[in-house]
Parts: sequence; C-alpha cells; structure tokens
Amino acid sequence: MRKWIKPVLWSLFAIGILVVLYFVEKAQQEAIVSKPDIVIHVDGENAFITQEELYERLRSKGFFAPGQKHSELDVQQIEEHIRSMSEVKEVKVFTRIGENWVIDIVMRKPIARIFNLNNETYYLDEDGYKMQISDLHTARVVVVSGNIPDRLNKENVGEIINNDSLKSIRKLDDVYRISNYVCKDPFLQSLVGQIHLKKNGDFVLIPLVGGQKIIFGSAQTDDEVKSKFEKLAIFYEEAIPYEGWNKYDEISLKYGNQIVCKRADGYVEEVEM
Repeated sequence: MRKWIKPVLWSLFAIGILVVLYFVEKAQQEAIVSKPDIVIHVDGENAFITQEELYERLRSKGFFAPGQKHSELDVQQIEEHIRSMSEVKEVKVFTRIGENWVIDIVMRKPIARIFNLNNETYYLDEDGYKMQISDLHTARVVVVSGNIPDRLNKENVGEIINNDSLKSIRKLDDVYRISNYVCKDPFLQSLVGQIHLKKNGDFVLIPLVGGQKIIFGSAQTDDEVKSKFEKLAIFYEEAIPYEGWNKYDEISLKYGNQIVCKRADGYVEEVEM
C-alpha cells in the first residue's frame, strides 16, 4: 500500500511548483517595468552612444513608456532595433524577475574614418564593417581620403575579400589592411595621421611628424602590407636618427627590398633593406 505514497507526493510537489510558477509569471507580466539597466562595453575610448542616449532613442521610437507592463514589452523587437544600429556589434535584451530588464551591448571599435569620392564620410571598424558617423561623438582614428569609390550603403570588407569581381573595383579592403595594421601598432599610431589614395592607385601615408610623404603603393594582401611596414619601421629606427626627420621629402616603399628616398634638394637615394 505504501508504494503509491512516494509517487503521489512527487506529483503533488510538481503540481505545486507549476502553480507557483504560474502565479509568479502572471505577477511578472502584470508588473510595471522600470527603466532598463543598460550595460555598454567599449574597447578603447571611442564610445558612440551613452546609456542615456540609447534610452532616449528607444523611448522616442515608442518601444516603452512610463506605466508599461512587462507583458507589453517586446524584448525581441527592441533587440533587433538595437542590432540594426551600425555602431553596435552585439546586443542582448532580457528581463529579470520583478520590474527590472537589461540591455547589454558590445560596441564596434572604429579604426579609420573614410572620406569617399561621393562626399560621404563613415567609419570602418576593426572587423571591416562600416559605421555611420555620429553628431554627438567622434573617434580619434586615422583619416582616409582620396580616390575611394566605396559607398556607405555598399559592401563591407568581408564581402569584398570573398568576391574576386568586387576586389577589382573596390578599395575598402585595401584601406582596411593598412588602417588595421596601423591601429594595432603603437609606433604607427603615433606616426600616421592620414592615408590618401591617389588616382594611380598608390596609397600615400601622411605622417604626424616630419614633412615627408610616405609612398606606400598598393595594399593587395596582408603579407604585402606587413612587409612594407616592417621596412618602414627599420628605416625609422636605423636611418632617421642619423639623417633627421626633415632630410627627405618623400619615402617610397613600392620597390621590393629597398626604400627609395627623395631628398629636399631633389636627389634620390636608394636604401637596400
């Protein structure tokens, strides 16, 4: 006779749990939501949105309002809207028991600001995605200008790299290789202030220090970019301390295992590397 007692007790316990969960869920749905806890993760100093700015954006779009119940809060729609923002890399929106709910955001990290042929300007992030500029925030990154056809609403770097026909007509992948390398190197960050693309396809680096131009040439592969910057680092380490910052008007990295330097008096020197 006693064998049935234990299963019955477990059944009653399970039913009790379900009843409690039902009333907790019902109370949760009827609860009035509070202002969300907004957590913003930023790598570096370039935050393109603050907690209060995000809150005001969502409120102005009608995603929530004072006195709103949890049952009226569309978490998925809010998450999708935030994910559509070009400055946002990752987002999670979730509720907690009670009045609280959370918005957790990882921001994109810009590495370059692009000025293209169509008078558009936008940022390029460390993953090769485009970011719209902000009226409230700017990023201290290298400026890229010149003969750049890539539009804001066109392909990102990953799409270009994986498409042979796009690689022949786009320049954003080349811009990304150079600016990404600069961004990750403290010396180059302090050296390079601007990258300019000439009509002949040569990239030119404009240093923050010294009056010379650095003719970088093409940037079609990661190995090419790495090789040229390694030559430049050796040149600045071994030659500039002896020759001075103002001796050369132009430093060219285009030619194989040498650097071709044009002096202020017009004389050309070739340095084997």
